[in-house]
Amino acid sequence: MSSTVGQVIRCKAAVAWEAGKPLVMEEVEVAPPQKMEVRLKILYTSLCHTDVYFWEAKGQNPVFPRILGHEAAGIVESVGEGVTEVAPGDHVLPVFVDC
Repeated sequence: MSSTVGQVIRCKAAVAWEAGKPLVMEEVEVAPPQKMEVRLKILYTSLCHTDVYFWEAKGQNPVFPRILGHEAAGIVESVGEGVTEVAPGDHVLPVFVDC
């Protein structure tokens, strides 16, 4: 298997195009991580009440399209310059304080 470090990758994502409409499975492009960014291979994710809130466009400024599912488990695929706390291959549970 060839390395994807530094390359744009293609993967599948459930995309919300409109408020309250069904999610659409699509192939999306993910850029390499920039300085202080980490790119993950997401293995598992869920939708919580915050995702549903934004999917239903109850937020002040609805933004579409969007990819929901900020609670996840995955493996670090690559890291940007300056990242020192995780490395490719690490198993992680990303945490977002704004939920």
